[in-house]
Amino acid sequence: MINRCFLVVFALFCLLSACIAGSSKEVQVQSWPGFRGRRASGIAEGHPTPATWDLEKSWNVLWKVPIPGLAHSSPIVWGDSIFVTTALSERPDQELRVGLYGDIAPVADDSIHRWCVLRIDRKTGEVLWEKTAHQGVPKIKRHPKSTHANPSPATDGRRVVAFFGSEGLYCFDFEGNLLWKVDLGVLDSAFFVAPAAQWGFASSPVIEENRVYVQIDVLGDSFVAAFSLDDGSELWRTTRKDVPTWSTPTVQQVGQRSQVIVNGWKHIGAYDASTGEEIWKLTGGGDIPVPTPVVGHGLVFITNAHGPASPIYAVRLEAQGDISLNDGASSNESIAWSVARGGAYMQTPLVYGDYLYNCRDNGVLSCYEAKTGKLIYQERLGRGAGGFSASPVAADGKIYFSSETGDVYVVRAGPAFEVLAVNSFDEVLMATPAVSQGQLFFRTRGHLIALGE
Repeated sequence: MINRCFLVVFALFCLLSACIAGSSKEVQVQSWPGFRGRRASGIAEGHPTPATWDLEKSWNVLWKVPIPGLAHSSPIVWGDSIFVTTALSERPDQELRVGLYGDIAPVADDSIHRWCVLRIDRKTGEVLWEKTAHQGVPKIKRHPKSTHANPSPATDGRRVVAFFGSEGLYCFDFEGNLLWKVDLGVLDSAFFVAPAAQWGFASSPVIEENRVYVQIDVLGDSFVAAFSLDDGSELWRTTRKDVPTWSTPTVQQVGQRSQVIVNGWKHIGAYDASTGEEIWKLTGGGDIPVPTPVVGHGLVFITNAHGPASPIYAVRLEAQGDISLNDGASSNESIAWSVARGGAYMQTPLVYGDYLYNCRDNGVLSCYEAKTGKLIYQERLGRGAGGFSASPVAADGKIYFSSETGDVYVVRAGPAFEVLAVNSFDEVLMATPAVSQGQLFFRTRGHLIALGE
């Protein structure tokens, strides 16, 4: 009798554990845990999303809340929680210039700043807590189009990591308690041709397998590294010989090991996520790399621009060693296809279905057949007068492209170019939006806005 009771209790315990595990897995699938969601894919399926909205009439607008400070970091989502970061200055008139221009001089602002992390209730927009990670004068200047809080936070569902460049790497729990912090020194992300042109740090942290991965490409000592999510201890660090970049790495499982895939100019490549050992390397491209590598169809797509080159590379995930192209070649054993011109300067591309979508900062959108590189169409969003910096996201057969002036172009996914709608926020929009369970979360210069049907 005792044994029978024990077996019943044990069976109930196993059933409960399975339900909890299943629920946790579902939350993870429906969440948006870092820049561009899971593995930077930019995709969230399974729910209808709105193509149109109207802020004045509250049409498809769930809530709109003010977010103080100046930041281009994206919101992230886990369950019913949204996390954003910001940098608040004592100066009320923080300069922010958007559009297409070539001024490289940084903003001179030596006022006291507070670097903060906020947790927001997904259902209501209520700010549940705000924590100051650091306070002081910025150690590095920023570009007129940049901010002192560019990197997006990342979460594993229990902890949230925020990276503020020279002001440090911080980890909080969901109650707002600081668990650990790491000072990585002064991270000078400047234009290597003109070092006085300090533009601010932008690479976001990535959480995978209880580790935090960071890409630190700066003037001086560049590196890629992994830290323990439990206590912030450094697990490995691999030196990189590259100029400053502003790209977020992507972590991808390839065969029996995970790879940390990074953009670059002198060193595009992949590293073993467990050891930091270099797996493959590719040299060449634009000399100011910003877009994040994205994966699809057994390929990793990498683009960058500035200077004489603006390529798109489609690299096979099984690549090994130095895979740089010979002069005049567009492919080799490790590179399935490439194009020499037309790659993106600011925006991370999107692989959605069978196609690769690449939008340049002037709004020219190119659609390629992802496996072959065949150009399907090339069209312009808008009139070319404004800039595009936020990266596209996709859901429900629709792709959302955000302009810097606040217009969002909703394009039907597929081989035929069709703009379904153009919606305006009438506010500067530089941050890449988040998507979760049919809801869109846009972070404008002064607000966080939740949209849903």
